[in-house]
Amino acid sequence: MSKITIMIVDDHTLIRETWSYLLGRNEELEVIAELGDGQRAIEIARDKRPNIVLLDINMSPLNGFDILKMIRKLSPGSKVIAVSMHSQPAYAKKMLRLGARGYVTKNSPRKEMLDAIHEVTAGNVYICQEVKNILSEQMMSEEEGGDGLNQLSEREIEVINLIRNGLSSKEIADKLAISIKTVEVHRHNILKKLKVKNTASLINYINSSGL
Repeated sequence: MSKITIMIVDDHTLIRETWSYLLGRNEELEVIAELGDGQRAIEIARDKRPNIVLLDINMSPLNGFDILKMIRKLSPGSKVIAVSMHSQPAYAKKMLRLGARGYVTKNSPRKEMLDAIHEVTAGNVYICQEVKNILSEQMMSEEEGGDGLNQLSEREIEVINLIRNGLSSKEIADKLAISIKTVEVHRHNILKKLKVKNTASLINYINSSGL
């Protein structure tokens, strides 16, 4: 029986090496690459066609959303499992919408990662228990606080992350290669969707929500 080939993509060396070691101990799995450069990951996926790609969302300069799109295009047989520090369902939904087959947070134990790999390999979609719990809480809650998060676009999530890092509208415009006016439109839409009044309130919301 052939092994499940895996490529690990994360810009934190310790995380890559840890997952490589833990997964490499399983006789059903073979880690064929582990790297922290998004562009290189796309090239390796194209050349080696791994069965599974464990992909961190918060990569730089290419983020996980863009890397996923390119891997799906150049190695459509590779099944991507997003791995993220974010437990908000909005992130999982965005990745699944773009073609990921699984979503696991970095709080997940080794067994859950193994379950995700086997479920996705079998053709199923896997969402980790942490995200499922939050989804259940949102569905049972009468509050609508989570609705705004799920309405955010990929670009708006990018803008939020840059705002959190302290960038001005001009710096965000330069980094994303868009106009300042477009950044201001994104800011306005983000405030409206998240139902907050200003940037200070937005930052407080970001910090409290785990975005």
